[in-house]
Amino acid sequence: MTASPIQRLIPKRESFARAFFRRLVGLILAVALVWSLWLVYQIHSTASEDHAQPADAIVVFGAAEYSGRPSPVLHARLDHAVSLYNRQIAPLIITLGGGSDKDSGLSEGGVARDYLLANGVPFDKIIAETRSIDTEQQVERLAVIARANHLQHLVVDSDGTHLFRIRYLCQQQGLDVYTSPRPPYGNISDTDLTQRYLHEMLSYTGLRLHLNSSWMRLWLEGKSEN
Repeated sequence: MTASPIQRLIPKRESFARAFFRRLVGLILAVALVWSLWLVYQIHSTASEDHAQPADAIVVFGAAEYSGRPSPVLHARLDHAVSLYNRQIAPLIITLGGGSDKDSGLSEGGVARDYLLANGVPFDKIIAETRSIDTEQQVERLAVIARANHLQHLVVDSDGTHLFRIRYLCQQQGLDVYTSPRPPYGNISDTDLTQRYLHEMLSYTGLRLHLNSSWMRLWLEGKSEN
């Protein structure tokens, strides 16, 4: 029995649909690959260069504190801030970061302030922000502090892989910042370094795609280093 013209067209349409779908998937994968390679380059470049220069303030981004003591990551960021302050890079240090219900009223910014005081930084040379819960909120509160205190140029101090996203967020808030990665401590495994890059790549991509739902932000921040 000879197939009708319509029956002969169906396989051709299915073949065309499959070819179109394969090409679409291939294009999406290619774009994702290029985007990922560009992001890795940008994160690595920012993490590898110290742009600290005379500014109005040094900004320490928050990391975990343990019962009033800075975690190793926060400790390293604060030591870097003290070094920059002693080099007279800026006359003021801003510490960022709030706390959770588990912190008994303590905050990352407050613990950081106490550490700076114990290391010779005068009380009136420190501004502690103690309410933010993630990087985006830290930048938002930093912008408020900077405008209230007429601070035009800021040196931002955090982990190297964190700084590319911080710089973008600061630029969105109209802040002029110079990135300054804290020195590494200990040995970082390839797995740990890969996780840090993936965390920053997902976070930055979410920002650019405006995927800023609270659950996603909290989940991504929870994956960041302490």
